[in-house]
Amino acid sequence: METQIGDIVLIHRKQEPVAYARVEEILADIKPGWWQIRLLVLHPPAQEATWILREEYIDGDEFSMGGEAMRLERLAPPQPSQPHGGEPEPEPDAGPQDQGGGKVVSLSRRRPKS
Repeated sequence: METQIGDIVLIHRKQEPVAYARVEEILADIKPGWWQIRLLVLHPPAQEATWILREEYIDGDEFSMGGEAMRLERLAPPQPSQPHGGEPEPEPDAGPQDQGGGKVVSLSRRRPKS
């Protein structure tokens, strides 16, 4: 199964995207070959839903629900942006430590020079 707990999926209804959801839990159903997938639907008001689906439906194959075509599309996690036209940002100089043990980074060094 490609889709895992914590993944964000886009829910399609009738080939139209309708809402995003986070996969909260995937459990084997009592029926062999079926899974209970608990989703936190991220469309106001946020609510939980549990759907019983086959593995291929969880991973993006089309299924029907109430006579309507449905599909889950797993979204890739966002990639960190790279400033300066794709060049990796230089590592900040080792600076003083704050009282909590973390590194203090100067924001003035990060500002673009005009």
